[in-house]
Amino acid sequence: MEFASGKELMEYTNALIHSRQNVSPRRLAEPGPSDQQCQDILGTAAAAPDHGQLVPWRFVIVPKHRRELLAEVFGLALLDRDPNATPEQVESAREKAYRAPFLMLAIARLAGTDTQTEIGNSERLVSFGCAIQNILLSAHGAGFGTGLTSGQAMASPRLRALFSLNRHEQAVCCINIGTVTKRKPARLRPDMASFVTSL
Repeated sequence: MEFASGKELMEYTNALIHSRQNVSPRRLAEPGPSDQQCQDILGTAAAAPDHGQLVPWRFVIVPKHRRELLAEVFGLALLDRDPNATPEQVESAREKAYRAPFLMLAIARLAGTDTQTEIGNSERLVSFGCAIQNILLSAHGAGFGTGLTSGQAMASPRLRALFSLNRHEQAVCCINIGTVTKRKPARLRPDMASFVTSL
């Protein structure tokens, strides 16, 4: 897309950012992104600020034919936390693995995965968050809805084992992408004055 001026580019960027909403995976249906769209969307993560070029993130796509493995982890992780969970609760936990057409785990790579120990975890997590936001905005720009989901299962040893996390990696959330079937009303954004001051 070509823009006649910096003003047009800024207007497009603002419209893209402010129109994006978090969409529950329950409201995401087929079609999901094509293989080429996935390449385009996920490639935007590489444009995130990245001091030291550490790439302090990685993403693991969970294709549909592997969702049963994630469902099993979600169900067993619930039972590990609450042995008295009902079969209905376990099934609800399992079902979360199947909701969105596209699902992947977002993993933060923290200090200790490399020799650049002077670049601490706070800075790495900022970079990680920027990579995720790039993905969300790119998917939104392509016409898809997106939702981030997390929960206690992210810390489960079972999930860590399934995704082969090392001791310096942290599973943070799942990124869900698909076609929106129903949107909520736009949420009220905080006023800038509530989070910006001058020194």
